[in-house]
Amino acid sequence: MAAADPEVEPPTAREAARRTAAAGATSGVVIPRATYRLQLKGSFTLRDATALIPYFDALGISHLYCSPYMRARPGSEHGYDVVDHNSINPEIGTPADLDRFVDTLRAHGMGHIVDLVPNHVGVMGAENAWWMDVLENGNASIYAQFFDIDWQSVDPAISGKVLVPVLGDRYGSVLERGELVLTFEREAGALAVYYHEHRFPLDPRDYPVILERALALLPRERLTEELRDEFSSLITGFSHLPDRRQPSPAAIEERHRDKEVHKRRLTRLCARSDGALPEAIDAAVHAVNGSVGISASFDTLHALLESQAYRLAYWRVAADEINYRRFFDVNDLAALRMENEAVFEATHRFVLELIAAGKIDGLRIDHPDGLYDPAQYFWRLQRHVAHQRDAASVARELGSSTPATPAAARFQELPLYLVVEKINAPFEHLREDWPVHGTTGYRFANVVNGLLVDRGSKGRMDRTYQGFIGSPLTWADVVYECKLFILETSLAAELNVLASELTRIARAARDTRDFTHNSLKRALAEVIACFPVYRTYVAAGVSSEDRRYIDWALACARRRGSSTDAAVYDFVGAILLREGPGAALEDAARAFAMKFQQVTSPAAAKGVEDTAFYRFNRLTSLNEVGGEPDSFGISVRAFHADAQYRARHWPHELLATSTHDTKRSEDVRARIDVLSEMPATWRRALQRWRQMNRGRKRVVDELQAPVPNDEYLLYQTLLGTLPLEARADRIAPEYVQRIEAYMQKAVRESKMRSSWSSINGLYEDALRQFIRDVLEPRASNLFLAELTALARLVAHFGLLNALTQTLCKLTSPGVPDTYQGTEVWDFSLVDPDNRRPVDYARLMALLADIKAAAAAPQAAAAYARSLLETLPDGRAKLYLTWRALELRRARPELFAYGSYVALAVSGTQAQHLCAFARRLGDEAIITVVPRLHARLLDAEPELPLGTHVWQDTCIELPEDLDAGMLTNVFDEAHVPVRELDGHRALAAAAVLESFPVGLLAHPRNEK
Repeated sequence: MAAADPEVEPPTAREAARRTAAAGATSGVVIPRATYRLQLKGSFTLRDATALIPYFDALGISHLYCSPYMRARPGSEHGYDVVDHNSINPEIGTPADLDRFVDTLRAHGMGHIVDLVPNHVGVMGAENAWWMDVLENGNASIYAQFFDIDWQSVDPAISGKVLVPVLGDRYGSVLERGELVLTFEREAGALAVYYHEHRFPLDPRDYPVILERALALLPRERLTEELRDEFSSLITGFSHLPDRRQPSPAAIEERHRDKEVHKRRLTRLCARSDGALPEAIDAAVHAVNGSVGISASFDTLHALLESQAYRLAYWRVAADEINYRRFFDVNDLAALRMENEAVFEATHRFVLELIAAGKIDGLRIDHPDGLYDPAQYFWRLQRHVAHQRDAASVARELGSSTPATPAAARFQELPLYLVVEKINAPFEHLREDWPVHGTTGYRFANVVNGLLVDRGSKGRMDRTYQGFIGSPLTWADVVYECKLFILETSLAAELNVLASELTRIARAARDTRDFTHNSLKRALAEVIACFPVYRTYVAAGVSSEDRRYIDWALACARRRGSSTDAAVYDFVGAILLREGPGAALEDAARAFAMKFQQVTSPAAAKGVEDTAFYRFNRLTSLNEVGGEPDSFGISVRAFHADAQYRARHWPHELLATSTHDTKRSEDVRARIDVLSEMPATWRRALQRWRQMNRGRKRVVDELQAPVPNDEYLLYQTLLGTLPLEARADRIAPEYVQRIEAYMQKAVRESKMRSSWSSINGLYEDALRQFIRDVLEPRASNLFLAELTALARLVAHFGLLNALTQTLCKLTSPGVPDTYQGTEVWDFSLVDPDNRRPVDYARLMALLADIKAAAAAPQAAAAYARSLLETLPDGRAKLYLTWRALELRRARPELFAYGSYVALAVSGTQAQHLCAFARRLGDEAIITVVPRLHARLLDAEPELPLGTHVWQDTCIELPEDLDAGMLTNVFDEAHVPVRELDGHRALAAAAVLESFPVGLLAHPRNEK
């Protein structure tokens, strides 16, 4: 894809609006005003969502943002284990339910976007027809090229096979316990082995092994000669099917056709035999299944399994030997070769039909970094939508390999609203040649959270943490070690495949033939462990940005992996940068570089998000997806710079503060952030709590359990999540169970004292009992009394923090997204905790009361203040959300296309205020939010209101900003403009007189 002409300036906001409107006229593109994420599942269906649409409309939402609702594995709680992209999950609803959902949305002037999963599908079980066909036919399957399987493995045991690591014990033990059960599926005319819910079809060429035994068991009188002859002929037909090990297009077609014909004949023969034939087949099957305790009785079943296109294996084998690409290290999620046009067509037919029918307004693309070539995928998707909608001009533009419009303008003309779940490093930007509208908002979540962290306390927090755990941990070292650990364990097979490919390339040239497989493998591990971003996007060429990241990783790897020959790193770099091989090896080098990119991404996800984030616990509110825990807060200036970049380049990307993937909800992070403002209080509390609770520990593996790092994490978690109504004599058992479940997951993710693959039951039991003891509500539990007291103080400032980040999200450039239930206080932890049911009946009642009170003739300022008197009930956050979304509804163009203007703040408390304006022509709104509340209020549980707090602090206004009569939408008070040293300004005390945050706008009748 050619880069945009750097000399062409991006369009102005007005021009962008005009272009989007023009594109919408031909292509039907719809930019959401505000989205709301729903987690659909068996207990919350499309019907449930439909019933709530009036509530979401009343709240001010324009689009519901649905989790995947294509058919998934039975009982799926998240929908990412799709088994059929072309039908609706029956547990979620029917096509009629989807139609009612869409019709109801349209009746309320709303739409919806859907989470799509192109990278992988759910396998194992028995539901995925494509996977079943691959297991049955191997490389001769018509779906063999749909999956990323290494059919030419160097290991002869799995060459031509797919390794299936599904067994709960070693293969021989499972076999001889009779857990692998051969079954005759009479209605399908098929034979398959079952292991619990997992189905493994037999190669139809092997059916004669069973059918000939059945024929021998059939008494002459039970079957007519005609049926016997027909059955014998059928056995011959199965044995003459083309061999799956010698696939050719013609042989594959013949095999696929004839095997199904033979299966149908077998079903019909069984039906005509008056029960004799199925009984005989069942008897043969029973004999082959063997008898527990007689080892030799399983020989035939073992031989039958050995001849299949798969090798059943103990699940622990996967890390070393698996030969199909997975979603990260999840064995039952197999990756798809989406670069294959046939795969794209097969997986997108249904969703494209829904888009063409106007039932879907946009897509969220899950895990695009797993794709071989993400840019190719995005362009292909947009082209298909354009052609379906007959958007001729757009289709011509998208059909070009070198789009004419500049990168910042081109996405305005795309036919489909498209956002991607791309995790960017703090210094990394989304590729502007991608035809998407932006990311799903993790960057914003970390930026707005950083605004609430006291940067000046980093040193003290470091000393407190390192002193408590007794180790000088640094974030960079933890990340490096965790990535290496993942590459040596759960991704060892992927690393080995890469090393084998690189070895083949090295041995094809005289200068590099002496590089050993092990030296290349070590170098690759070092480079991947040092990679500064999730992945590069090398395709036809290497961009300057990709070159920068590859050079960065190589320099770091040379420094850390000094025992490896420097020439090996030079060779790795030359291949990745496409500078090494000659023309004869160019294709192999390109394929290697692109496969390499598909490994750095899971290494980062598993190494950082799912390991390092649970080992480095200094301030866990910073341990968030897309975050950089070593970036200890950000300045107001950095917040403004990020918003200005987004307004100019990605004005329609999602803005998130909580998602289904976040490690902690927005409100939990907002509470933990407060600890950065009171490091001395935190240090003293830790010292006391360690002494109070030392007697509650056990000794496991010669260490006290829990270890200090886990204990430190637990205390932060309790301060971030303790229910607002909790007291020392009243802790709900449900809360204790949630914390137990979370800490169990945390210690397994950290992989230090326990792990998912090697559970340390003694350590986990000790940790569980420690949690129960420290949270036991009894008079002698001094720790719990101290914890609840400090938690109340932290929570007070945390709730104020949460109001700040919510208003920033609702008024910053981008499309604000609300994760289900977070329109009020939500103190959820990582999944599955954040998928608990939402009490929508309560939320609807709260919103109805708020709207009724706001419409009453009482003073708005008095009502706003009343919400603060009962701050823990969540109405203040709901009120803020509704008011801000209503303003977005009233002024959609301003929020969609308005520029972002950073407003200077002066005065005594200037460091505690962030203010900005959104402008479009002569229209503007102003957002004013406090920060670092605990320091602002001297750690007293007060409210940041009025002159007593803000004193002489002022927000300065640009000369060309039409101030006019500004009204605060939260208390409906008019805020006068005053003169300050020759400049116009707003007094912070006047803006924040009745409510902790301010949103100012001109009354509509004035305009």
